[in-house]
Amino acid sequence: MSFTLFPDTRRTLALESLAGLSVGDALGAQYFVPGNRPSDLLEARLPEPPWEWTDDTEQACCLVATLAEGDFDRDAFATLLAARFEPYRGYGPGAVTMLREIRDGLPWPIAAAAAFNGQGSCGNGAAMRAAPLGAWHADSLVHAAVQGVRAAEVTHAHPEGIAGGAAVTVAAAVAAAARLNGHRPEPGQLLRATAGHTPAGVVHDGLIEAAGLTTTVVEAAHRLGSGGQATAQDTVPFALWVADRFLDDYPAAVAACVVAGGDVDTTAAIAGGVVAAYTGVEGIPAAWLSAREPLPAWSAGADGE
Repeated sequence: MSFTLFPDTRRTLALESLAGLSVGDALGAQYFVPGNRPSDLLEARLPEPPWEWTDDTEQACCLVATLAEGDFDRDAFATLLAARFEPYRGYGPGAVTMLREIRDGLPWPIAAAAAFNGQGSCGNGAAMRAAPLGAWHADSLVHAAVQGVRAAEVTHAHPEGIAGGAAVTVAAAVAAAARLNGHRPEPGQLLRATAGHTPAGVVHDGLIEAAGLTTTVVEAAHRLGSGGQATAQDTVPFALWVADRFLDDYPAAVAACVVAGGDVDTTAAIAGGVVAAYTGVEGIPAAWLSAREPLPAWSAGADGE
């Protein structure tokens, strides 16, 4: 990287990624509502506001509120997650149990390791909140990968869940660095760079496959998975394929996630957070930002857009 980031710049990059993540999450969630059709988004007939965000945004707000110089503060993050989570936002039962245990005093490493009968979670929770962390670390992909692992480990002890969080962190760092360098990566370049800093496993292999796909959105979702299983393996490669292909077109990225179906709020949150790290908040339609439910008053991003 050929630039130096100062704290205010890091914060701005993270907040703009959070804006993209939260709008993607909130709009994507509307397509779980009966009567809202994917074709409506493509024809600009958007759901009625406000668009309520889900646990994706709530966790990302906790992450951004924790960001500071130095290593990611996992203890502070775990405490904030446990204090702020609202189960009705769409948390899975495993996450609800874990966060209640942490809130009641169980150390987060024990809670994370005990999940899913001691296997740890391979869900997409670490990935869906990670993009602002990558934007913060746009000056070093190596450091972004390390911090992505650290942040994922707070709730995910399974290697694939950790890899998903690391991959999205790195992808957002690549996107933000490209913005600062003034050079849009060629198709597949973001995916290959991300795979180079993602631990070996199914998520990594999915990124490699995604980098070579030149196909339709529907076919890519069929090949890579679009979050229907709610795992990192089934979510991250496709969401980052979308970000790679539509890096300079935020509305097209979110529309691609909606058309693909599956766990739409999560794929749109991941892709939206990465794409906004490249486009900035200017790339998000103003009407979409206005329609999104305001971020929580305690969030560092509540007045940051």
